[in-house]
Formats: sequence, structure tokens, C-alpha cells
Amino acid sequence: MRRFQPAALATAVALGSLAVSAASAQESDTYAVTGATIHTVANGTIENGTIVMRAGQIVAVGGPDTAIPAGATIIEGTGKHVYPGMVDAFSRLGLTEIGAVSATNDQSEMGDWNPHLEAYQAIHPASEHIPVARANGITHTLAAPGGGTISGQATLIHLDGWTVEEMRIEESAGMVIDWPSVGGGGRGFFGGGGNQDRSFQQRLEQYEKDVTELDEWFAAAAHYRQATEAGSDRVTRDLQLEQLARVLDGSLPVIIQANDERQITDAIEFAEKWALDLVLAGAEESRDMASTLAEKGIPVILGPVQRLPSDRDAPYDEPNTLPGVLHDAGVEIAFATFNSSDSRTLPYEVANAVPFGLPHDAALEAVTLSPARILGVGDRLGSLETGKTANVIVADGDPLEITTQIEYVFIKGVPVDLDNKHRRLWEKYKNRPAKATTT
Repeated sequence: MRRFQPAALATAVALGSLAVSAASAQESDTYAVTGATIHTVANGTIENGTIVMRAGQIVAVGGPDTAIPAGATIIEGTGKHVYPGMVDAFSRLGLTEIGAVSATNDQSEMGDWNPHLEAYQAIHPASEHIPVARANGITHTLAAPGGGTISGQATLIHLDGWTVEEMRIEESAGMVIDWPSVGGGGRGFFGGGGNQDRSFQQRLEQYEKDVTELDEWFAAAAHYRQATEAGSDRVTRDLQLEQLARVLDGSLPVIIQANDERQITDAIEFAEKWALDLVLAGAEESRDMASTLAEKGIPVILGPVQRLPSDRDAPYDEPNTLPGVLHDAGVEIAFATFNSSDSRTLPYEVANAVPFGLPHDAALEAVTLSPARILGVGDRLGSLETGKTANVIVADGDPLEITTQIEYVFIKGVPVDLDNKHRRLWEKYKNRPAKATTT
């Protein structure tokens, strides 16, 4: 058995090589972490535990007597903590690089109605944001498109791979809809928009027109599906309606970005009318609707809590307390950055909800197992259980704490490189020559 020590990791990272040497990786596809505290998320915590990964899967999780296959590369985990890899449940990772440089942004398309477009086709595996997020324990994400009312289909990816095919978990993991807004700040989570100068009545009329048009698209998709299933030879193939029809039979969830109470209420009514598998994203003003969301079984993907309150009259701590309110009501929640460059800060956004009422265990679950369940892959990801994909992180403490260092990251059972642009810049300027003194 080949043993690998943390000190060797530091050397490997400094040299820009893989966390485990290439020779080790070639000799064995089996890895074991021993003597660590294992936080399974699903089945409690194991002290002095062992986790074994082989061929991309977790093959054993248990105490110190857990059998380790011959030839496994062993990581001594005494004093370390093992967690499932975290997921940014709604991000722009791989879709945008530099916001001010349009050539590096492929997160949105022209037009309001793009159900046929897939984020999968636009993901750039070499994005500098990906290794930065990965080095902080983010192992997979939902890369979601934006723009328009029906933005397109989001893709669930691992944060490692030379090609998007290697990164793929689910090519199409949800249809993203940016629900229309009456407010002057534009639509959905990101705000913007240009209706600030219009009267409330004008904005309300536009809102109703937008919702009606959205409803008409769904009606057209239903008619298109009915005609194609009937085998009509008079139907011309329509990729937009063909893809939108996928949400009508429940084969594809609908992720609706909605923040204010009107948006949320109308989005729920719309989803019930068309029998959609609904996931709410954003939901900033969902506090008073918590019991309704719980009763209807509607999960919520929450955005960053380190933000201003949604309304000028709202309490200063409204963003921080909302996750706890929803959790206490029985709503399944996940956290997301809705961003690319900030994806690395996801653990700290979650942590800021803990002192405001969200239990720590629930906070950890909200970036691991809960988003996996919400996105339909809870049987494969999100917890440390035998048979699941081996997306695993090893840290020297709680990953929600800013002082914690992530020491190893495994994606699909393979140790990945923790080098990234932030680390390289830190090393560069840390080693800057001292200013010469003159006499």
C-alpha cells in the first residue's frame, strides 16, 4: 500500500503537479483516507474512520477496521476531516470569465424564448474560475444560462475534466425560467431591466402581458407534443417547442428565478396549472410563504446571504435569517452563488446563516446532499455512502469556516490539482524581492 502524507501534498501543489503523484495515479485507481473524522452527512459522523474510493466510486465507509484493498494509495488522515464535495447549486461557472469582456461571456443568448439552448454547449472547461472554486471544496455545480424569460437548459457538471464530456453529470438538469417582474429593478435574481421610468400601472400591464405570453408558449408546447405523439404528418419540427414539452411530462424540472411575493405566488400557480416539477431560485421574499412551500413540497435554491435586504423596510438581518426560517418550516433548501468568480465563497455564504438560526448540520447538508436531491442526483452524489460517486474533500477543519484549509479534493475518485490562479499570484507576490536599501 502506498502512503501519501500531507507534506507531500504541499510540495506537489507548489510544483503545480497533481495532489497525488502521477506515478501513484497510474499504479492504482484505489485511494483510502484513514484515521480521519468522516462526516457522511447522510449517516452521521465516524471518528477514526476510513473511506475507500475505487474506479470513481465510494466502495467502503467505516471505522478503523474497514478493509483496504491491496495496492491502494493511502492518505493518513489523523486530525483531518472528510466531507462530501460541495455543490454550487446555481452558478455561471464555465460560462463566463471576465464580465466586462463580452467575448469571454457565453451565459445568455439574444431573445426571450430559448428553451432549446443548452448551457452544456457553451461550457469552457479551461475557465480560470473552475480551479479556484475547486480548491475551496466545490466539486460540482449547476451551470445555468441567463437572459430572456425562458433562458435555456442548465447543465450539472463536475469541476474537473479536459472536455465538457468528461465533466458532465447531467447534460440537461433543468429548464431555467426568469419570471417576469412588476418592480422597477428588472427581472429575477440579477435585477437590471429598464422599466424604472414607467408608472406602476404600465409595469403591471407589461408584467401581465409577459406572463400571458409565457403561458402561450406552454400551451403551444402542449399542442405540439399532442400532435407529434399522434403521429401527425402535418407537424413541422420545432426545436423550441420540442424541448419545452419535456417539462410537461416531468422528465425535466423547471427552475424558476423569482424573488418577490407576487413572482413567487404566480410562479407556483403557473407550475400547478401545467403540473411542473418546480424548483424556486432566489426566493428572497419567501419568508411569509415558508409554510406554503413546505406543504407543496417546493424546494428553494437560495442566493448569497451577504447582501442587502430585499426591501428598504426589511430588517437588516433578513437575508441571514431566511434560510433558518425556511428550514424550520420544512422547506428543502440549497445554496448557490448565481455567479462564477464568487463560487469559491459559497461555504462562507452558508456559514453566515448559521448564527442566525440555521443549524450547522442543515447548513452543511444545504451545500451537499440537499442540492443533490433537488437536482435529481441524490442517489449518486451529496453524501459519503457506498456506491456513490467519490466527490470527496479532506480538510483540516470545518469547510464552512474561512480559516479551514482544503488539503485534498477527489472528483470521481481521482485526486485533482489544487493549483489555481489565486494561489499562483499569492506565491508570486509573497516572494517578491525586498526593496533594496541605499546608503
